[in-house]
Amino acid sequence: MSFTQHLIHKYQEAWRQTQQHPFVQELGAGTLDRSKFRFYMVQDYLYLIDYAKLFALGAVKATDLKTMSEFAALLHAILHEEMGLHRSYAAQFGISEKELEQAEPSPITLAYSHYMLHVAQNGALAELTAALLPCMWSYWEIGCMLKQIPGAAEHVDYGEWVRMYSSEEFGALAQWCIGLMDRLAEGKSGEDLARLETIFVTTTRYETMFWEMAYQEQMWQVGVSE
Repeated sequence: MSFTQHLIHKYQEAWRQTQQHPFVQELGAGTLDRSKFRFYMVQDYLYLIDYAKLFALGAVKATDLKTMSEFAALLHAILHEEMGLHRSYAAQFGISEKELEQAEPSPITLAYSHYMLHVAQNGALAELTAALLPCMWSYWEIGCMLKQIPGAAEHVDYGEWVRMYSSEEFGALAQWCIGLMDRLAEGKSGEDLARLETIFVTTTRYETMFWEMAYQEQMWQVGVSE
């Protein structure tokens, strides 16, 4: 059993929660409230700005040119393809460029992205990969799952999202990250592997929390007086 197979087997309950969340299920059924998706797109755009930085750090921490090039390619894909999808949706949902650029991150967006950056900046490439893997891997699985629903990939509002994350191109990127995690885990001590597991399951839980945040359109619950 590879390290990533071990992770999915051990943390199956936490992993499946990302796919079973009402936001994901309703997106696939085409019944998701547009306001919830609009909220999600803004927050995910902010998240992707920091997520992209992980791949820049990956290129810095990589010890060979091939891995550096792969991280650079992933960085390009996020900045120009994935964020391009968000900008396209922004126009479709009446979100101005100014609103995107000036939007305030929710507490979950802030906590999730800052946790990953903390891990990436203070750890080695293995820790960085464990932090970023659940997002890319789970989105690919969710995209493929939703594509099986009749009409989901053609839905007027959400079809483009389903098509992107179920695409062969996105799947190839996710599979590369999975393979990299397995290679980086080889020969690690039990203590090192336990640390990588903790990082992986933490960001997996953050994925579910992100869906819940978007579904409830949660921002700060405590106001701040000017």
